[in-house]
Amino acid sequence: MSEPWPEELRLASGGGELHVRFDTGEQAALAAEYLRVESPSAEVKGHGPGQEQLVWGKRKVKIARLEPVGAYAVRIVFDDGHATGLYTWPYLLKLGREHCKLWPAYLEKLRAAGFSR
Repeated sequence: MSEPWPEELRLASGGGELHVRFDTGEQAALAAEYLRVESPSAEVKGHGPGQEQLVWGKRKVKIARLEPVGAYAVRIVFDDGHATGLYTWPYLLKLGREHCKLWPAYLEKLRAAGFSR
C-alpha cells in the first residue's frame, strides 16, 4: 500500500492556517503557529536526539508562501523569515494525526520553561 498523497494544500485565514487534504480522505487544518514550532528544520529539531530547541512567541506568525520541493515536500515560508523546514507529505500527515498529542505537549513545555506563545 502506498503512502497517503496530498491532493490539496491551501492557505486559509490570511496565512494563519494550512489546509491539507490527502487521497485517503484525511484532512487537517494546521495553524501557522503549530507548523512553525514543529518545523522539521535543524534550527528547531536539531541534528539529533536531545538537540531540539523550544520555539516560543510565534502566536501571530503567518505563512507567507508555499514552495513545492520536488514531488515529496513543501517548503513553508513564514512571515518571521523562517524558511528552512521541508515538510514532507508523511510529516504533514503526522502533524495532522498527532495534533491532539503534540500541541498539548508543546504548551506544557512552554509553561515549564516560563515562556509564552
